[in-house]
Amino acid sequence: MENNDELLKSVTIKAEKWLGEGYDAETRAEVKRMLDNSDKTELIESFYRDLEFGTGGLRGIMGAGSNRMNIYTVGAATQGLANYLKEAFKDLPQIKVAVGHDVRNNSRRFAEVVADVFSANGIKVYLFDSFRPTPELSFAIRHLGCQSGVNITASHNPKEYNGYKAYWEDGAQIITPHDVNIIDHVNKIAGVEEIKFKGNPDLIQIIGRDVDEPYLAAVKGLSLSPEAIAKHKDLKIVYTPIHGTGVKLIPESLKNYGFENIIHVPEQDITSGDFPTVESPNPENPPAMAMAIAKAKEVGADLVMASDPDADRIGVVLRDNKGEYVLINGNQIVMILLNYIMTRNAELGRLTGKEYIVKTIVTTETIKSIADANNITMYDCYTGFKWIAAVIAANEGTNRYLGGGEESYGFLAEDFCRDKDAVSAISLMAEALAWAKEKGMDFLQMLQDIYLKYGYSHEVGISVVRPGKSGAEEIQAMMKNFRSNPPKTLGGSEVEIIKDYDSLNLTNVKTGAVEKMDMPVFSNVLQYFTADGTKVSIRPSGTEPKIKFYIEVHDKMTSAEDYDAANARADEKINAVKADLGI
Repeated sequence: MENNDELLKSVTIKAEKWLGEGYDAETRAEVKRMLDNSDKTELIESFYRDLEFGTGGLRGIMGAGSNRMNIYTVGAATQGLANYLKEAFKDLPQIKVAVGHDVRNNSRRFAEVVADVFSANGIKVYLFDSFRPTPELSFAIRHLGCQSGVNITASHNPKEYNGYKAYWEDGAQIITPHDVNIIDHVNKIAGVEEIKFKGNPDLIQIIGRDVDEPYLAAVKGLSLSPEAIAKHKDLKIVYTPIHGTGVKLIPESLKNYGFENIIHVPEQDITSGDFPTVESPNPENPPAMAMAIAKAKEVGADLVMASDPDADRIGVVLRDNKGEYVLINGNQIVMILLNYIMTRNAELGRLTGKEYIVKTIVTTETIKSIADANNITMYDCYTGFKWIAAVIAANEGTNRYLGGGEESYGFLAEDFCRDKDAVSAISLMAEALAWAKEKGMDFLQMLQDIYLKYGYSHEVGISVVRPGKSGAEEIQAMMKNFRSNPPKTLGGSEVEIIKDYDSLNLTNVKTGAVEKMDMPVFSNVLQYFTADGTKVSIRPSGTEPKIKFYIEVHDKMTSAEDYDAANARADEKINAVKADLGI
């Protein structure tokens, strides 16, 4: 990292404040060690900025410093949020919040700090008795009539990370203007002495099964094919929580649905913030699914599923026509679930013309083809479930939400919760397979049937990681270059449309015509659409030091036997697009 004198001076001044009496001895010793070290890289990384709310709230590496997750950055965020809540809901006699956490190291400690700070500010706190899936925190906010909520989690990030997700009274993660207002309040806190750490036990109420049971009952209420499950209750379903919170409720939900043959991966049922059996607890990565796949081979499983550590995203494995277990991508998960829900609602005669689904702008366009065929409205929104929740809020009371999802392995089948939900998604995925079995199809045939009816698509996500201050600058330069020098062709097909969400301009490359897009806010995202239907999306992550590329190509399948050839053609096309992008 470049150590210019001005940056080092400002970082040193900032770090020296952390040597004060307001910080505990452990923190002071850690900061002093960084200040005394001749290599100032760690000092700069820890203090060059304050953690800010991104697309998923706070997220960072645990440790001492303003750019790290610790009790002081958590405390400052909570004090800022508390100050804002008291301003936004000043007429309420009692402001209420719900607080949850995952299994990560320090998560319980951070959650208790959050509860203490809220209660010290006169706010009633409902604190879960132990770890819970993220979606249940969203449910609890609505169920208990809270004005806000906080979940301590870093989702599927490596074990060094933790995070802080802030929610509003609708159970959704905070969006504009509240996110900006909270940051303003956090920034007004001049020092650690302004954070009220001494909690009021009288205002902290422990919750547990009293919320689990209504939540699980609501998830069970989503079931669309109980008769199919009754006939196929012995489906062999391998499930792993990958050491995370899903173990608490997902096996129970599958049993509630009527499935009787849930096969565990015992080593991964052990909850641990060290995630001891995997390098990364991310169910979209094949190595994280290796133990579950080994178990599936051992028992001849029909379906293999996993949840990430905070049980909001899922991984799904199907058996291909060679008998091998293959991980499907997040686009396919969303596509299968939405196809099942839309088709099943049509079969049951429940479509009235007021139903809708939601996907994010980087998620496969094949979903729109399915929605159009069923005369169901589809909304496109920004990446992140807070934007899907915003669409649900806008349609509340007038139109019926059927489901929504994004390519990053998240799905939400309900509106009683406003964040992605692995508990309901896994339950419904198992049900979708039982429904397919009734039609004489296995999992692979169900997927192929979608491609035959609505057109084949293949999607790949590529993340280019650039950590630290220099990495952030490099990512900015990459986005600037893509804007000033857009590709003319991608994979041999001419670029026809460019969408720049930073300006909300849609440009027709051939005519030069520019029109404005209707989106709630500006966002640093670029999209290219080609003549043959290829779509490329580029966006820096809001929570991690990476820039993401999403490539989607389209083709036609003439028969199920054409599936492997279509995959091969798609891989070749995607490689050509990657070369054109220089990644």
